[in-house]
Amino acid sequence: MSSSPSSDQVSQGIQQVNLRLILVSGKTHEFQFSPNDSAADIAKHVYENWPTDWDDEKVSTHSILRLIYQGRFLHGNVTLGALQLPVGKTTVMHLVARENLPEPNSQGQRKSGKTEESNCCVLL
Repeated sequence: MSSSPSSDQVSQGIQQVNLRLILVSGKTHEFQFSPNDSAADIAKHVYENWPTDWDDEKVSTHSILRLIYQGRFLHGNVTLGALQLPVGKTTVMHLVARENLPEPNSQGQRKSGKTEESNCCVLL
């Protein structure tokens, strides 16, 4: 009977994704989430369990918290599992307060009318 809780705890530990969240100020805190948790779920959990050492940076609502992973903003419905984050290991993401996500730029450099060659100049 006593082996059941420990096996549950072990399975929960294995199935958790460790997230180290970094604020713009550089402050960090680690949280654990299920691979089924979405970016919106994470933002709400972090808001409701705001670390005490982040008090001076608390936001007014969870709905403006955004996660950045590998340089990209995560939309609220994206799950950790969809990102194929390794369970049991620590993944680093940035957490920022932002009302809206930026517009996707599917055309890359072409949208701004610049080419890679025009991004550099020669000083004489």
